[in-house]
Amino acid sequence: MKYMIIMTASKKDLQSFGTRLTLDELKAHVGFMKQLNEELKGTGEYVDAQGLTGPETTRLVRAQSGGPPVVTDGPFPETKEYLAGYWILEVKSWERMVEIAARISGAPGPGGKPMNFPVEIREVAAAPPV
Repeated sequence: MKYMIIMTASKKDLQSFGTRLTLDELKAHVGFMKQLNEELKGTGEYVDAQGLTGPETTRLVRAQSGGPPVVTDGPFPETKEYLAGYWILEVKSWERMVEIAARISGAPGPGGKPMNFPVEIREVAAAPPV
């Protein structure tokens, strides 16, 4: 089964992440994520994982009939949280997916303590037969 783990953060969290953590704490956090990705590659469960830039770089693209697409920097739906990063993983069971998501949630933060931030799990849907 293929799943996506979605990390979200508030705009404030995204803007202050690099300033809330010391350089050593930031290195520990990023190192944790890199080590986890390497483990998942080793087990064959890793498909892809990426951190994303903040909402200030997001653009909307809308096709136009008979003209070039319109690209804007909003308006966006009102939201308190933004997509900060994701993993696409292929695992054998729901229990394994929850285990991995919990590890991600517990990534080290200030003082090396687990951050325990929420992560969302979504199953990747297969295309319907046509």
